[in-house]
Amino acid sequence: MTLACGLLASCSGDDSGKAQLNWYVNPDGVATFQEYAKSCSTDDYDIVVDQLPAGATDQRVQLARRLAAEDSSTDLMNLDPVFVAEFANAGWLAEVPEEKAQEIIASAEGEGEYLSGAAETVIWEDKAFAIPLWANTQVLWYRRSLAEKAGLDMEQPVTWKQIIEAAESNGASVGVQANLYEGYLVWINALVTGAGGAIVEDTEAGRDAEVTIDSDAGRKAAEVVQALAESEAAQPDLSVSNEGTVLGPMWQDPGEFMVNWTFVYANYKGLIGGAGGPADEEAFEDLGWARYPATVEGEESKPPIGGIDIGVGAFSDEPEFAIEAAECITSTEAQVDLALNDGLMPSTNEAYDEVAASGDFPEDLIKLYQESVDTGGPRPKSAFYATISSAIQNEWHSPRSVDPESTPKNSAEYLEAVLEGKKLL
Repeated sequence: MTLACGLLASCSGDDSGKAQLNWYVNPDGVATFQEYAKSCSTDDYDIVVDQLPAGATDQRVQLARRLAAEDSSTDLMNLDPVFVAEFANAGWLAEVPEEKAQEIIASAEGEGEYLSGAAETVIWEDKAFAIPLWANTQVLWYRRSLAEKAGLDMEQPVTWKQIIEAAESNGASVGVQANLYEGYLVWINALVTGAGGAIVEDTEAGRDAEVTIDSDAGRKAAEVVQALAESEAAQPDLSVSNEGTVLGPMWQDPGEFMVNWTFVYANYKGLIGGAGGPADEEAFEDLGWARYPATVEGEESKPPIGGIDIGVGAFSDEPEFAIEAAECITSTEAQVDLALNDGLMPSTNEAYDEVAASGDFPEDLIKLYQESVDTGGPRPKSAFYATISSAIQNEWHSPRSVDPESTPKNSAEYLEAVLEGKKLL
């Protein structure tokens, strides 16, 4: 059966005889992506940008449908790191050429140009299936005046217990992402890994992976969620909170403690004097940052790792052109522009050096980002990640229903049953 071009994507090629590469991008940094679609186009091909839905889950569904149908017009893709294992396992991604792949694999072991946390996200069964573009992480954002009033020494590691109590005793709040979506799983995973555990282990075993969230680490994570949900520091919209909703309280006195991604600094800087931002430059200087809070006092936290990797569709009509374009799109120059234009931090040390030299970001913030990516806690790398994420979200939502004695146990039993095909999501 022949499908009309419009049902999947624009047809390859145009009247000039040049090939057309379709690049599916997430909504962050679209203007910069458009610029690089033009500058990375050549005499042989044009790169056309197609925007994916805003949510990670919807992005995965759209791409998976195209790739499962062996869509030859899906040439380049912006991939959330957790998509890579699933797509690679399904045979939907082209392997990265050997020279670039070896550079990425060496970086995952701490011996290459890429940040190891970013490099690790694109490796599946000892092969590289995408190229890191930008590497995201979460840090603790806060008002310096609030921390000072609460008597917290932010030069030292702080725990979730400390910031919840500090916010509660000073009429402030703690901002997290706890809606029924991927952002909630990010928080849960960071809490579990920060307590020395994991949601699942032996993930390359697929459905036979060992579910390990019913553990001391799982219960420590649940204690944090429960503590915030039951405190006066919880924001009113806790159960539907996301990366955007938690931004507002920062500039409503006395402020907040908030975990969020690297875009926050550039976002607030661009809002100085405007709605939702600091009143003026002096107010902006009250913005502070620190390493992601520790789940357990005395144990180093494991900040979330995110970002975007560039993958090439296994069924592309123009695989060699697509690989060439992917290397251009992920160049040092592109990474630097994404950081300076959009607050999306690089995946390589070389690009980080250029961003630091620009003076657009405080040096200690840049260093914090790099350290957080390289020492963070990635989400489970599994071909069944979407199943794992949905099952855990379902059992841990809403945050106000979380009980350390039952939630980890119930979620482990449910996830095991779903993986074994005994229950449906």
